[in-house]
Amino acid sequence: MSPRALRNVRMLSLFNFFSDFRIYAPIAVVWFAHITGSYAQAVLIFAIAKIASTLFEVPTGVFSDFAGRKGTILFGQAASLLSIACYGIAADFDFLVVGAVLEGLAFSCFSGNNEALLYDTLKEEGTHSQYAAYQGRASSMFQIALAVSALVAFFVLLRFGMRALFLLSLIPQLAALFVALFFHEPAQHDRRFDANVFAHLSEAIAGFVRDVRLRDLSIASILGFALGEAKHMFYPAFFALLWPASALGIAGMLTHAFAAIGFRAGGGLIRRFREFPVLLWSNVASILFGLSAVAIPTIASPAISSLASFPFGPSMVAQGSLMQKAFSDAQRATMGSLIALGGNLLFALAVYAVGALADRVGPRYALLAAEILSISVTLLYWRLYRSIAGDAAKTASETHEDQAAQG
Repeated sequence: MSPRALRNVRMLSLFNFFSDFRIYAPIAVVWFAHITGSYAQAVLIFAIAKIASTLFEVPTGVFSDFAGRKGTILFGQAASLLSIACYGIAADFDFLVVGAVLEGLAFSCFSGNNEALLYDTLKEEGTHSQYAAYQGRASSMFQIALAVSALVAFFVLLRFGMRALFLLSLIPQLAALFVALFFHEPAQHDRRFDANVFAHLSEAIAGFVRDVRLRDLSIASILGFALGEAKHMFYPAFFALLWPASALGIAGMLTHAFAAIGFRAGGGLIRRFREFPVLLWSNVASILFGLSAVAIPTIASPAISSLASFPFGPSMVAQGSLMQKAFSDAQRATMGSLIALGGNLLFALAVYAVGALADRVGPRYALLAAEILSISVTLLYWRLYRSIAGDAAKTASETHEDQAAQG
């Protein structure tokens, strides 16, 4: 691998670490509930961030395909920095909304763009077949950052209030902005600044229409993202019923530490078992751990729940690998953004529904309902897996018959 490509891979890992070093993450929903006085309004902040991301999603994806990956990352990181600053100084719901809109803008800039940066870099070197391994390593840095920052949050909360966590989180965000300056813009042979943006978008949508399996995989991904993120955002409220507030950082550290290990293992598991089996059985394991933690709440529930994040890593790596193989080069970031758009819209509905249900029946039963609904995602992956296996068996049978006829 050339020095420029190697620098991109290393810088992306560093960027992922600093951008997700969010010390406030374990207590975000608790802090928002403290400011607003309601769980439903607290999770509405997360929903607004996703709605904003939805509005910006396709424009930023097209911008990335036309103008470049590096500039999109820089713009998104600046928005992320301002978002956390707004959360930290907020005294009412309105200022939290400003932070949420900025966070949504940052999400939309990174969504599709960062994966495309890595894939384009590897393709330039002729090593894009190793995308799953590199993506697993780069994505594990998100989880390592969240695990370490959760541990930092534990110690900070022993002496300071929750607001301090947001202000301290600005330091790694500035570091991420600095790291982004060192990215090398990979070559994109299909980039044309004078091309028709609407034609570009139409071609991306047509790609989903033509490829039935990509469309089905995208639907499962959208549903899985919406339910998974809603659960993840709301789990601290459930943990707070079982552990003291200062220990929520430990729960977050365990969750993200297991996820980091899962992402690291993702590439190796895919090389051995292929994408679809890893995707399917990872989802099954994740749901089993989640249901075990919520159905019978005990002091061990936060630790049991954290185990569900280990299969989450291989699942996301397998899903990303399948999608990057199916995406076209010219619309790579745009196609990723279209999927993220659907996920964000559904997430906004799901997270508000979980919050409203929690206001009525409590966090435990709200999360239990979300875990049960998540089974539908596994069923969609199972249908896809059976379709792939059936086609493979049919192809093998036809090949055998042709060989027998020739013999």
